Amino acid sequence: MKLNLISKDLNDTNKIGELLAKYAFRGEVLTLSGDLGAGKTTLTKSIGKGLGIKDEINSPTFNILKCYFNEPISLYHIDAYRLEDVRPEQKDIGLEEVIEGNGLAVIEWPIYIDEMIPFDSLSIKISFNEDGSRSFDFDTLSPKYFHILEAIKKEFCNA
Repeated sequence: MKLNLISKDLNDTNKIGELLAKYAFRGEVLTLSGDLGAGKTTLTKSIGKGLGIKDEINSPTFNILKCYFNEPISLYHIDAYRLEDVRPEQKDIGLEEVIEGNGLAVIEWPIYIDEMIPFDSLSIKISFNEDGSRSFDFDTLSPKYFHILEAIKKEFCNA
């Protein structure tokens, strides 16, 4: 299933993130792709806000992983950018445990850990548009996200 949403500004991006948080579930995996500065970390911050996380959420580029323990759902924020030139056997740093864990895993630059991404994840590609807006292209083959994407589409478009 595919869904495209256009974010005209930061408020729209925050709304998308908060809607993703509203429908989040334990064991969920979101992958975020897009150029530098597209809004991957901004989206993650709004997801965290929607989950009720009080800690400041920032990019884990140099740490690779940041954990935000929270009830009812913890957020595991992975930035795989620094793993670009790392051999597969050197990527065994415990990310699978987090990705397959009982929180919400948000993965920036998933292409660099593609072998760890479950088949039933939700992919979000963020692109710049000529008019300054951003396109959020959602894609999944997993039926467990279909009703979530329908609800997000309905709420975002009626906001």
